[in-house]
Amino acid sequence: MTETPQPLYAPQEPIFPRRVKGFFRTFKWWIMAVTLGIYYLTPWIRWDRGSALPDQAVLVDLANRRFYFFWIEIWPHEFYFVAGLLIMAGLGLFLFTSALGRVWCGYACPQTVWTDLFILVERWIEGDRNARVRLWNAKWDMRKWRLRLSKWAVWLVISVATGGAWVFYFTDAPTLFRNLLTFDAPAIAYTTIAILTATTFIFGGFMREQVCIYMCPWPRIQGAMMDDDTLTVGYREWRGEPRGKKRVEGTGDCIDCMACVNVCPMGIDIRDGQQMECITCALCIDACDDIMAKIGKERGLIDYLALADEPRERAGNAPRPIWQHILRTRTIIYTCLWSLIGASLVFALFIRSDIDLTVEPVRNPTFITLSDGSVRNTYVLRLRNKLGEPREFRISLRSDAVLRLALEGEAERIITVPPDSTTQQRVYVTARPQDPAATKDRTDLRIWVEDVASDARASRDTSFNGKVSP
Repeated sequence: MTETPQPLYAPQEPIFPRRVKGFFRTFKWWIMAVTLGIYYLTPWIRWDRGSALPDQAVLVDLANRRFYFFWIEIWPHEFYFVAGLLIMAGLGLFLFTSALGRVWCGYACPQTVWTDLFILVERWIEGDRNARVRLWNAKWDMRKWRLRLSKWAVWLVISVATGGAWVFYFTDAPTLFRNLLTFDAPAIAYTTIAILTATTFIFGGFMREQVCIYMCPWPRIQGAMMDDDTLTVGYREWRGEPRGKKRVEGTGDCIDCMACVNVCPMGIDIRDGQQMECITCALCIDACDDIMAKIGKERGLIDYLALADEPRERAGNAPRPIWQHILRTRTIIYTCLWSLIGASLVFALFIRSDIDLTVEPVRNPTFITLSDGSVRNTYVLRLRNKLGEPREFRISLRSDAVLRLALEGEAERIITVPPDSTTQQRVYVTARPQDPAATKDRTDLRIWVEDVASDARASRDTSFNGKVSP
């Protein structure tokens, strides 16, 4: 007799969160409005950098390998700024998780924000929880088709706007918008918008909690970030149990009304304890507090709490102050590291020069001997002009030896670098036969670049290779 193999995945159970009012729900609405506003509107903000540079405040210019953020311009060789910001984001996630649990997941994660928006649309069109449950179980008649198609149409508009807003960060937004409408935009723009539209529509509309449970790695990592002092959403079972719908002596404060379950976007029961599926959105706190207020009980049956306080509260004592849970060794270390990296990036940003110079000696050959016996070395200079107007630079050298400098194709030692660009210039350094550097294996020298207009200077050290006698 063969046994039927067990399925690896359980079928998705539809979840219909009920509308709830309260502090945390209002707080989530504000975060959703701010984050979506930033995402959709930022590409349209203008910032004057001069006629030679783009005027989009935030722009990832892949074609020219630039990243513009208001008055800050990041060049490819300054990618350490981006790396530093990513490290700060990771440390910030560790800090908030160790202090307050999965607050990122519950409040600011894009999956949460767009799912909240999609549920809001769903509620506007189909009604609250009970109406949506009835519609789910109803047969497919004209009314159900009308409501579903209306909901999906609004979801699709939001999804297209989401995909379109993303590509606007990589090129001039007004120009791309016109090109999209006239079908003159590049194919990659339409492809990217289509992919992001599809993923937003599917993830926010249909997969929702499945993304958090099965696709996101963070629920499995958060365990290492949390301990008994972490403040996270929990149920005071010592106060709520035993449950009872009727108020009889010996029962706890929980009346088993299921309000906390009905508002949960993940479809879990917080009274079962800590669960991987919980994103600590705190909507169950609002729902439970509302019920406690109606039956005349103290709020906080479900609340942000620390497991370390359980023995104190069971004994009837007040929990420790919140600051004692937040200010502990782990969070202090995360905060110090986060602040140190942030301060270092700000310091590096303010000390960087508007002139960037690299000097590369030509190694093949390392030197050549001219007809008069002079020895010449060739160097390739790369000059970056980070400002929005053309600039003239004077090239010179300094060395203890007698050396002569000349620029390829330039009668004078001055070159002009266009705005916000890099210019490559070949430079020749020559030692006459009677000069010691001509027969010395290595002679140190420094090449200087000076801005003719502002007198700003930059230099790089290199060496001159001479012709050593056998």
